[in-house]
Amino acid sequence: MEKLWSSILMFLLLIIRRNGLCQNFAESFHSHPQQEQHQQQHHYGDIGTDEPQFITKGHLYRAVVGDTIVLPCKVKNLGSYVLLWRRGAAVLTAQNLMVTRDARFKIIDGYNLQISNVKITDAGDYVCQIGDVEPRDQVHTLEILVPPSVRSVPDHGIISARQGGTATLECKASGNPTPHIYWFRKTAKHSSMPLGEGPVLILEQVGRQHSGTYQCKAENGVREAAYADVNLKVLSPPELSTERQWIHASESCEIEIVCTLQSDMNTEVSWYQNSFMLEPTDRRTMYSRGNKYILSIVNFRTTDFGNYSCVADNSLGRTKKYIEVSGRPGPTEFLSSQYSSHLDRYNLTFKIESLPDLDEIKLLYRKLMINETYQRPGNWNELVLYPSVSRYDSRHFVMSYIITKLEHNSVYEVMVQAKNRYGWNEVSDIHQFHTRSYGYVNENMDFIINSISMTSSGTVVYRRKFIFIIICCQFLSAFLLSVIT
Repeated sequence: MEKLWSSILMFLLLIIRRNGLCQNFAESFHSHPQQEQHQQQHHYGDIGTDEPQFITKGHLYRAVVGDTIVLPCKVKNLGSYVLLWRRGAAVLTAQNLMVTRDARFKIIDGYNLQISNVKITDAGDYVCQIGDVEPRDQVHTLEILVPPSVRSVPDHGIISARQGGTATLECKASGNPTPHIYWFRKTAKHSSMPLGEGPVLILEQVGRQHSGTYQCKAENGVREAAYADVNLKVLSPPELSTERQWIHASESCEIEIVCTLQSDMNTEVSWYQNSFMLEPTDRRTMYSRGNKYILSIVNFRTTDFGNYSCVADNSLGRTKKYIEVSGRPGPTEFLSSQYSSHLDRYNLTFKIESLPDLDEIKLLYRKLMINETYQRPGNWNELVLYPSVSRYDSRHFVMSYIITKLEHNSVYEVMVQAKNRYGWNEVSDIHQFHTRSYGYVNENMDFIINSISMTSSGTVVYRRKFIFIIICCQFLSAFLLSVIT
């Protein structure tokens, strides 16, 4: 129907042009043939001199969806000719008359065609035509630019893959021009280097470290880039870690054993003591806080000593972590410097964790024979000490012992082992120290050790009598050394 009305309109416009807007149609129909011929010759003779000409030229125009675009059409010597705007077979305008019902189209500044709020469907060729027996055309091509949009596949953006397998991440983008897609690992700050390019990102041999959020970025130069997130979950056997592998305890105390779980699947955590599964009791509580699983024991008894394990199970496997709970002294922590300020002695200071008092301390030391080509240890010297050690806090003891009769400018190794009523602890790691050489002066009195204990109010109390005795010994030793040498 629209094509029919367009044809009728074209026919009427040709009749109007040939006969004039005010000319009597009947008179024109009955005019003399010679007179009509003369008029036609006079009319076509004008074409050669005052023929309509396009001032503008056909052009490719680009507009972003939602924008307003103006397609120009300016003609010189239009005279009584009719100017049309067509799109395909459909006539949009005739002179200043709007033929299309689409209110987005408008004639402005003469015969320029304005299109507001352009749509994707507006793309195509637009013809500015001078109506005549042989119409003359000027063609503008309109291309609609569409900002990028992107979505994850699947739409919920969650991908799962087994540990050691392959993960395929996908995004689909649309827009005009066709957008380019880049992949990034989504973190607090965007990385400048993409992980990949294209709609699909393939990750092989995935592990737990690959879990997280990935982001695909789509851009085509039209306005801002678009983003979509893909969350990757790597399914794997549970991973457990412990804060401590050894816990010191004593009767009537309270302890907590903590295991930290890492798992992307439903996982059950259970507790064992010496291979026997534990159940909650009035003294034993099991609970979780976030990804931390805690076994709490109050009013500790000797039967509670032993080897504990937390066990995590899911559909992909089982993981165990072991924690020993013992009343024996804890590992030895050396506090003294590696360098002695004396030629023939060294002040060894160390800290040991123990709730009960220490009954006995075993000290072993030896000299290392070192030159440019080899290193040979000497025999161990063993000392058994029954000292009155000082408490550093409620759980630790601090002790100092001066090892004498050493050789100057030498390297020694020392180990310590301690005993309380529950037994001996493990022998400590080796601690190395160096005696002073001749000509070296160290003004620091490193053998002066403050035995420190913490009062209930948290203030530091120095054992002044002990310090005074040590200082007196220092000056006496220095005096005797000067006499001997």
